[in-house]
Amino acid sequence: MQNQQDSKKRKRINTCLAITGIFKVVAMKAQLVSLFILLLSMHTMSQNRLRDHGVEIGVLQPGTFNAITDVPGVQVGHTTLQKGDASRTGVTAILPHSGNIFQEKVPAAIYVGNGFGKLAGYTQVKELGNLETPIVLTNTLSVPTAVNAVISYTLDQTGNGNVRSVNAVVGETNDGYLNDIRGRHVTEADVLQAISSATSGTVPEGNVGAGTGTICFGFKGGIGTSSRVLPEKSGAYTVGVLVQTNFGGVLQVAGVDVGKQLGHYSDSFKYSPDGSCMMVVLTDAPLDSRNLERLAKRAMLGLSRTGGIASNGSGDYVIAVSTAEDCRIPYESENPIQTVPTLRNEAMTPLFLATIEATEEAILNSLFAAKTTTGRDGHTIDALPKEKVLKMLKEAGKIKK
Repeated sequence: MQNQQDSKKRKRINTCLAITGIFKVVAMKAQLVSLFILLLSMHTMSQNRLRDHGVEIGVLQPGTFNAITDVPGVQVGHTTLQKGDASRTGVTAILPHSGNIFQEKVPAAIYVGNGFGKLAGYTQVKELGNLETPIVLTNTLSVPTAVNAVISYTLDQTGNGNVRSVNAVVGETNDGYLNDIRGRHVTEADVLQAISSATSGTVPEGNVGAGTGTICFGFKGGIGTSSRVLPEKSGAYTVGVLVQTNFGGVLQVAGVDVGKQLGHYSDSFKYSPDGSCMMVVLTDAPLDSRNLERLAKRAMLGLSRTGGIASNGSGDYVIAVSTAEDCRIPYESENPIQTVPTLRNEAMTPLFLATIEATEEAILNSLFAAKTTTGRDGHTIDALPKEKVLKMLKEAGKIKK
């Protein structure tokens, strides 16, 4: 009798072990499938970037993600709005650090390359030399909505119960050709979602967030990003750039006159050169607002290297921020004197080069990642003809073997 009970018990145990084994195999297969999907998505994403086609801009090396998020602590979030046949817009939020930015302000500067735009918050940054909110990008007519949302976000943060003034920094470009901009589809909830969803790591590019409905060099533009890491002898600092491209000129890629060869440029009246470009430059180098403005100016050189011309109707703005923890500015302090480290002028040159290279590549990444889009009134903007462009680059010896 005892032997029969032991036999039944062993059978039950063996059955349980067998079932457990099956579940483990299924779980392992599921993990492998997930890993395959992740790798496939990473491969697909990589094909949307200039560098993954063998084209390297400049001489400095990018960071791990080749994105603004390579700067430690930086986070980016998007809200993409594609409703019906007409809404092609969105919001992009950039957080210089994950803490309470109002309580721990960061040194900042804004440089105006051409001022045909609606950048909210400029004068206080110019006057005080610091940033106290996330940086938000959207479309022209949604700037007031975004400002309200950023104010709400700041007032609601723990520790800000007595705050009575907030300088929200919101930039824009006009996506009114593809987007029903008069519909003002962006809501405060959309802006708050972009802020709350901000993460580090890989940054989606092209038709996302504030770049959903933008146009660049007559092709579909969008969000683009890139980074550079300085060599050890120059401080090993990281410079990250994110752009919202919506401007014109004569496109150049790695020095190749692509726009001219394609017969696709503003003076041929195939598209308007007007538009705007928002450029956000973040670095972990300890810089004050004066040298951040000098850094911001170099982003315009990166824009020009892509063929941008800062036309009369273009709002070209650069927001530059230092995320260095030792440089943060407390909202309140009992000490009237603040002493912070800052790089000497002589140490700025490598950072200038990093900014130029990262801005150029970020703009080109926005073009390579963007997809053909149809929007308001059936308007269609084609994506950059990458195969033709890559052929030109190969013939010019620009593609790394």
